[in-house]
Amino acid sequence: MTHAADSKSSPLLALMGRIPSGIYLLTARHGEQETGMLASWVMQAGFDPPAVSVAVGRGRYLADWLAEGCPFALCIVAEHQKPLLKHFGRGFAPGEPAFEGLAIDRDAHGVPVVVEGTLGYLSCKARSHADSGDHRIFVADVLDGRLLSDERAMVHHRKTGAHY
Repeated sequence: MTHAADSKSSPLLALMGRIPSGIYLLTARHGEQETGMLASWVMQAGFDPPAVSVAVGRGRYLADWLAEGCPFALCIVAEHQKPLLKHFGRGFAPGEPAFEGLAIDRDAHGVPVVVEGTLGYLSCKARSHADSGDHRIFVADVLDGRLLSDERAMVHHRKTGAHY
């Protein structure tokens, strides 16, 4: 059986690409290691307790960290902060410094949070996850957070639902 999404130019994929998403920096600390990545598939997932969902590619080592229960933060990128996209866009190999040249702080769990160019951050811990094709979707409790700016958040619209 074939799906409408099997063709890279399908109208379905064009429509899926139009689903707007925010742009976030997902940062994490695992033992003495820490890293960050761009995340766009994030949304609020609960009021009481406050919760979010975030999708991470199954091939990323950060997905394994989150599945093991390491705390993480979601830094909300401000509308005009394309330099942060460039910095985090290529990803980081395990052990590669992810925060050089950036103004960071640390949340109560020691997780690095980017404070320049972000609206603030949510400190989180995954409570569950489910595999969804090539991504792992985490549901995480929001443990704390800090508002840093009243600027507008960056919103992303893709041309196709076939890739970021």
